[in-house]
Amino acid sequence: MTLRIIATGGTFDKHYNELNGVLGFAESHLPAVIARSRMTIPVELEVLPLLDSLDMQDPDRQRVLASCQAAAEKAIVIIHGTDTMRETAAVLGAAGLDQTIILTGAMIPYEIANSDALFNLGFACGVAQTLPAGVYVAMNGQVFPWDNVTKNRAAGVFQQL
Repeated sequence: MTLRIIATGGTFDKHYNELNGVLGFAESHLPAVIARSRMTIPVELEVLPLLDSLDMQDPDRQRVLASCQAAAEKAIVIIHGTDTMRETAAVLGAAGLDQTIILTGAMIPYEIANSDALFNLGFACGVAQTLPAGVYVAMNGQVFPWDNVTKNRAAGVFQQL
């Protein structure tokens, strides 16, 4: 089995610019993250244009869907921004693909101390190999079906609707 990881950006992949104090995108952290995680399952990494999920539009979601449709792998993890993760999950869920697709992200960028990025990625990769075909959101040690999840912005966590 090979696991496909699709990077779309989000807080997970943001870089901190110490010159102006702004978070933004450069190269994806995912090659280093995958190496650091010491996963032994073969991984195929696909990096799409990195976006803040608030900037993600319908064509961007269609690009994610097309990547999933074109993937030979049955297990896919998508790194996505948390603000509109549910909207992208809905596009994928409605497509009825015969794959296990897990969307995950981070509340704190990977390169910032105390980030949840590495844990969320590891958790998502594990459940992607065990859950039946479908679309799920995996955040902070919990898995939610795509149509029964929301981001509680006040608490900074995902929960059932």
